[in-house]
Amino acid sequence: MIKRIISRIYKIIFNFTATNFSARDKLVLFETFNGKLPSDNPYAIYEELVKHVDKDDLYWGIKKANLKEARQQYPELNLVSRFSVKWLWIAARANFWIFNSRMPQWLKKNKGTIYIQTWHGTPMKKLGIDIEEISMPGTSTELYKKNFIFETNRWDYLITPNQYSKEIFKQAFQFKNEFLEIGYPRNDELVNNKQNDRLQKKLKKQIIGKETGRVILYAPTWRDDYFIKKGSYKFFMPFDLSKALSCLNEEDTLIIRPHYLVGESINITGYEDRVKVCINENINDLYLISDLLITDYSSVMFDFAILKRPMLFYPYDITHYKEKLRGFYFDYSKVPGPIAEDEKSFYDLLTQYCSGEIFSHLIEQVESFARIYTSWEQGVASKQVVELIEKSYK
Repeated sequence: MIKRIISRIYKIIFNFTATNFSARDKLVLFETFNGKLPSDNPYAIYEELVKHVDKDDLYWGIKKANLKEARQQYPELNLVSRFSVKWLWIAARANFWIFNSRMPQWLKKNKGTIYIQTWHGTPMKKLGIDIEEISMPGTSTELYKKNFIFETNRWDYLITPNQYSKEIFKQAFQFKNEFLEIGYPRNDELVNNKQNDRLQKKLKKQIIGKETGRVILYAPTWRDDYFIKKGSYKFFMPFDLSKALSCLNEEDTLIIRPHYLVGESINITGYEDRVKVCINENINDLYLISDLLITDYSSVMFDFAILKRPMLFYPYDITHYKEKLRGFYFDYSKVPGPIAEDEKSFYDLLTQYCSGEIFSHLIEQVESFARIYTSWEQGVASKQVVELIEKSYK
């Protein structure tokens, strides 16, 4: 009861501030994934913006549980505890909000605040109002869609990575404001470093502790209905770690990059020397050191395509996922790599990859995929967003 009263008081203070005070020039609030560590498109924009403006005007909203780690990893950033009084004051008066996911519905946008929504991936699965039935706990399909549209109406700008995404966002988000057709800011470093062998060796040493062996990156999507309770999801490993590792060479390393909602539920006990769970590492650093990407329905395939490296697809629950959960926009038969339809074929394809027997004949398929989904990625998206911000200051 006390928490509810305090929460209500905070919301009243926030809404009063947003309504009765004008936005402060050059004050910018950044957030990624609702208060996770700085990353993704907002962080790429921040790194460019801080070259041009006073960093004292740039703030990061961080969940209280993540503040200690954020302060250790990013001591140079202005971090503020999400939903604290200070955060509410900054959010209410910021000249810009730069976020990559939806914000609470009660968060009132000051009439002088410009909301740049970066989003966080090229859509493969149904989004927003296109989802026929919502399986998430604590909401209904009707309420979810209503809240989604309310949120997207607040976005002044929406960054889109390709024409395919733009058409989907327009429908699924019912977005009627301005698209920024510039590619994703987070992908600038992929475009600019895909041939940087020196950097890739440095990152490999930093992340897995050695420069030898291949890196296999497993980056699956999350399942809306695989939860413990409201707001608490869990990770399901669709293959046996020992069998998967037996398909690789001794020097090879398997990196598991889970969705941020399920990362803490992974158990790799006994395999720590050959398996790494990378939750908070920059996903681009993982791409740059990886020789093979294994995924299912995750949009990571679209970003990884910039590197034009091999991919292996393991959609072990495709019938359930397609028919019961989200549904696809994308014709899954056109993914740029072989598809493992069951666990046995997964091990077979992984073995074949390691022996060099497959993937060479898929070069043109990968090239074609990259042309369609990465042509807007020119390595300058962050600069273009900063130019937009600077114009508003004048």
